[in-house]
Amino acid sequence: MAYQHILFSVQDAIARLTLNRPDKLNSFTEAMHAEVRDALDQIQNDSSVRVLVITGAGRGFCAGQDLADPCMAMVDGKVPDIGNVVERNYKPLIMRLANLRVPTIAAINGIAAGAGVSVALACDLVLAAKSASFLQAFSKIGLVPDTGGTWFLPQRVGMARAMGLAMLAEKLPAEKAEAWGLIWRCVDDDQLASTVDELARQLAVMPTKALVRIRQAMQAAPTHTLEQQLSFEAGFMRELGWSPDYAEGVAAFMEKRAPKFTGR
Repeated sequence: MAYQHILFSVQDAIARLTLNRPDKLNSFTEAMHAEVRDALDQIQNDSSVRVLVITGAGRGFCAGQDLADPCMAMVDGKVPDIGNVVERNYKPLIMRLANLRVPTIAAINGIAAGAGVSVALACDLVLAAKSASFLQAFSKIGLVPDTGGTWFLPQRVGMARAMGLAMLAEKLPAEKAEAWGLIWRCVDDDQLASTVDELARQLAVMPTKALVRIRQAMQAAPTHTLEQQLSFEAGFMRELGWSPDYAEGVAAFMEKRAPKFTGR
């Protein structure tokens, strides 16, 4: 697929996906969704990729859905089925990110609004520039947070703060987002790119499968009892205990050297 709305590259085991509609704050269209799906499929099928970095071009990360896209237009005087747009595009996007075979980093270089917030929160680690902010804009147009917003927010910041963010649609500055536990880290604007690059290189040489199992275990915990989660963890420990990366990690520890993980 020839990309027109995203930039995508793979180098040194790091995949980089940039939402590239800067004049529209990288808001989503049907066409951009198709390109992102194609890029994520490539990552899923390319064993050389060990980490994904997602960011936005220009002055913002993502402003959510482009309301001017034809999929949002009225047809014969009838309002479109917005729920179908969510089911067709956003639900698959979030599920792909949540189940991707490599760890994911979101680099928030400016405003993340609406579905753009949830796309970021679907990634394993979120880093943001100090000038960045997060906005649940849905209530301003009579809608409810979608793309997993009502799932991510209460888990990250608690019910009281999640309700305030969703109902009042107030911008949350990146520094406060870090303080509230919504994101992993907030850095100076001029340090975002280098910090993300350093983190991506670090993850690219770590035991990939173990990192993904950590994600899966964390995601499962809220629906499990303690006893169920202990058994769930044991299953992953059993699987990983037979993996080449575990053998390499133990050997490197015993030999007092740096491990050389392969992601298997």
